[in-house]
Amino acid sequence: MTLLGAAPAPAIAATVPASVADAPVAPLKLALDGARLTLPDMLHIVRGDPVELSLAPRAARAMRQARKGALTALDGGQRVYGWNQGLGPLKDKALDDDQQREFQRRILLSHAAGVGDDVPDGEALLALVLRANAMARGHMGVRPKLVERMLALVNAGVAPVLPQVGSLGTGDLQPMAAAGLVLTGEQGQARYRGSTGPARRILAEAKLPLSFPLEAGEALPIISGSGLLTARHVHAVDRSTSLATQFEYAFALFLEATRAEAGSLDARTHAERRIPDEEAVAGRLRELVKDSGWMTDEGRARLHEKLPRVQDAVSVRAAPHIAGTLRQTLDEARRIIEREANASTSNPLLFPLGGGKGHEFVMGGNWDGAQIGHAMDTLNAQITDVAVLSHELSGRLLSPKWSYGLPANLASPPVGLNSGMVQVQTVAAALIPEMQTRAVPSGVLSRPEKDGQEDHNTMAMASARNLHANLDRMETVLAVQLLMSAQGIDLIRPDMDGLRLGEGTARVHEAIRAVVPELDEDRHMTPDLEDVTSLVREEALLGIE
Repeated sequence: MTLLGAAPAPAIAATVPASVADAPVAPLKLALDGARLTLPDMLHIVRGDPVELSLAPRAARAMRQARKGALTALDGGQRVYGWNQGLGPLKDKALDDDQQREFQRRILLSHAAGVGDDVPDGEALLALVLRANAMARGHMGVRPKLVERMLALVNAGVAPVLPQVGSLGTGDLQPMAAAGLVLTGEQGQARYRGSTGPARRILAEAKLPLSFPLEAGEALPIISGSGLLTARHVHAVDRSTSLATQFEYAFALFLEATRAEAGSLDARTHAERRIPDEEAVAGRLRELVKDSGWMTDEGRARLHEKLPRVQDAVSVRAAPHIAGTLRQTLDEARRIIEREANASTSNPLLFPLGGGKGHEFVMGGNWDGAQIGHAMDTLNAQITDVAVLSHELSGRLLSPKWSYGLPANLASPPVGLNSGMVQVQTVAAALIPEMQTRAVPSGVLSRPEKDGQEDHNTMAMASARNLHANLDRMETVLAVQLLMSAQGIDLIRPDMDGLRLGEGTARVHEAIRAVVPELDEDRHMTPDLEDVTSLVREEALLGIE
């Protein structure tokens, strides 16, 4: 996996050395205080790497003081949503003191109604950490013991099974209710060391207490927040960052195969656009094709290109701008994530009154997932745009006119008897409309629910599901471009004798050929495409420094 960030593209290796790949990852040791959770921390957790997390003593003291203030406010007569009042359309239903503990249990049971595929375990674990960190800020009125219970599961690697379908983005109600059932040892499902089963059995296998009863007001802070949405966003940003880098590799390989004009990468023209991420993309592309003899007048003349190229098509000249826009969106997403991870994202919240006069609850909407949902919709649109660009570039490689002389269909001689890669490119063409359909922003599809009490919903979980589904498709679309560009290079290599590829593109080509041989004559193409898709998914192209 790549580190989140806009660092220069790493050196490329065909494979990661076994000594590096097998090296154990050091546990992340972190004391949560509600204010200092960073993206590298979250990335470590979402990958499922080992952790040793605890609650910072200062945060524990603040939580105990807030809990005392919460109970005093209730004793003083304040009516509070989710504590001594019902939920949603039942918010006006008062609860007796002796009902409050049982109410917490029933909140989890009634809200754990989600269905569909489970989120990845790393996202489930990070969701627990994000809720724990939000609680550590001391504005939810829960006991420190609840945070410690959540962190105990994460430290042990016990991942609640969280369904993806059901949440409207108005908090993580359904999936996090399923997490709450595991925390309390109720009827939920969990995974531990490859085993999936009922919560109590899994807790026993992990040598954790089988039961953890909730006290008054503790169920809602578990489910009324943006923990899972943020965890899904973190994972999507990490995946998108990796694919953005691999698109640059694929594009550089395309430039070599088509002997493109290097002028579109000129630093001067990109500096004039004044988009830093665009300039950075162009700079990395220049490094990848550095010292290429193919992208020169001599290289173009080798395939009988007598007239000056003048300029390439829009898809070539504008690629740094499109890829740079994606990078800029990823930069903004990282800022949103770190802010969200260190905020009080729940309802209600508890605040001290001035002058030592106790505490009061304030009902609000801090669980709202609109910003995260819209950010994911934007990222989805730009991932889809880059996928469309990748597909268009792959299509150019099939046409001798559009590729400036590559054999038709990228077929080896005899062309005609060999059909080449036309159907490989069709796979990308089949995926693009699916991506375009799933790139419609879910954030504009609100509908009123729950007797009008939730009359605006962000639909942010749908945004997350669509984004991750399109990232899956993007892996194959990029694999098509990489496979076809490598074939284009091999088909004309005899004509380019004495001219070398750029240093970076040569390594990209070598990495592809380490897993898939050149297409000398037609063969079953599914295995080739699956192998290169795995290369993309497993990030083997990114290599190591």
